[in-house]
Amino acid sequence: MRAGPVKITGLGLGVNRDKRAGRGLTGIMANSQLIEILLLAMVAGVILFRLYTVLGRRTGHESQQEPYRVSGPSEQAADKQAAALPAPRGAELPADPIARGLMEIKLVDRSFDQEHFLSGVRHAYELILGAFSANDRVTLKPLLSDEVYAAFDAAMRGREERKEKVTFTFVGFKDSKIVEAVLKGKVADITVAITSQFISATADANDVVIEGDPKSVREVTDIWAFERNTRASDPNWTLVHTSGAEPSA
Repeated sequence: MRAGPVKITGLGLGVNRDKRAGRGLTGIMANSQLIEILLLAMVAGVILFRLYTVLGRRTGHESQQEPYRVSGPSEQAADKQAAALPAPRGAELPADPIARGLMEIKLVDRSFDQEHFLSGVRHAYELILGAFSANDRVTLKPLLSDEVYAAFDAAMRGREERKEKVTFTFVGFKDSKIVEAVLKGKVADITVAITSQFISATADANDVVIEGDPKSVREVTDIWAFERNTRASDPNWTLVHTSGAEPSA
């Protein structure tokens, strides 16, 4: 006997047994693939959520790292180091007045470094001489005390009124050394002898040289004094006294 088609009650559809078996297997495989896709999506969602919580989102307001500074610590780092250090118990200050003064300054200003200070003095010296020769008041103003600036300004105004011109070429340094160091309360005062070489000449309104020599290198020694309030946040030293340029022996 031949088997007739199998009917599914309620649907009124006649389905051959072989075709029904094949279609059932296909449905199982499709369901299995769908489950695998859902599982993979759930795993991916968990991974993305963990990355989000760890790394966060960039909003454009993230803090930027400070650029590396070759010259020394940043101003903020210097401020943190500026707390006063007590003198070691039983330790004696050096007998030499310069060494004693430098140690006293170092005890109240941990950021102070002698070689770094002298390097800054040499840079300021060249900058100030060049600005003074060019009547550059903008550069000079923040580097000088009020009294020194007033003296420099008077000299520059005199040259301008007489229509004098200064030519200046800096050659280099021969020596720079600390000759006095004193701590006055919270104010550090350091005097430096600076021996340098440069070419300088002053010409009048008719371009006649009235001082110096535009073709000769001069060697001079200046005695300059610098001050800084060790409790101030400003790390810069100010020029408070000059002895003028004198020919070196």
